[in-house]
Amino acid sequence: MSSNVTNKQYWAVIPAAGVGKRMGSKIPKQYLPLAGKTVLEQTLSVFLQHPKISGIVVAVTPGDPYWQDISIVLNKNNKLNDKKIIVASGGEERCHSVLNALTELSGYASENDWVLVHDAARPCLKGSDIDHLMEQLSNTSEGGLLGVPMSDTVKHCDNQLKVTATVDRSQLWRALTPQMFPLKLLKDSLEQAVNSNALVTDEASAIELYGLKPTMVEGSPSNIKITHPGDLQLAELFLTQQG
Repeated sequence: MSSNVTNKQYWAVIPAAGVGKRMGSKIPKQYLPLAGKTVLEQTLSVFLQHPKISGIVVAVTPGDPYWQDISIVLNKNNKLNDKKIIVASGGEERCHSVLNALTELSGYASENDWVLVHDAARPCLKGSDIDHLMEQLSNTSEGGLLGVPMSDTVKHCDNQLKVTATVDRSQLWRALTPQMFPLKLLKDSLEQAVNSNALVTDEASAIELYGLKPTMVEGSPSNIKITHPGDLQLAELFLTQQG
């Protein structure tokens, strides 16, 4: 079903309250150095530079000592960036952080505006992937997400790590971010998930639980999530290639 896209704005939501335990770092992974900035600054810069993004809500842990030190709000001319950076309180889980951010965003945005939720630890997102996501989803009513088709052979294992089956990968995709949905729809679906104690790990899962079918949009494999120490080197390589 199509929806009227006239005058709809696009907003970004970045949940950045995680601690990144698998990185084995003393500081949260979103604040680790990457190519001259922090991971979070690299991620935010993609949205700050995109002409269609009206503003960004960042969900950070209350009292976060690292957030106040980032300088991404300054542009190349050392002036405050025109786009709003709105701070919301991070929650216990990702879904709580995103829901808090959407509640904060409701004071600025229309309920039918588009929201692009993106992982703080995915700094290699290309502006062209944001464009592609907008082009593919802006005339829909249910939204969708970036992803890449599974290319590896997929195995199902039991608790003893014994392979029990080879899974057909022909219809399997790896979910990426951003994931883009109308503000009210996403907020309602996340509230329903949280109230039913379904701690969904991405926004599309909440939309699915709401009874809808998000659209998958193919994105770039370079849009990696920094999870382990070696990912930083790979991310720096991708950022260098992207210029």
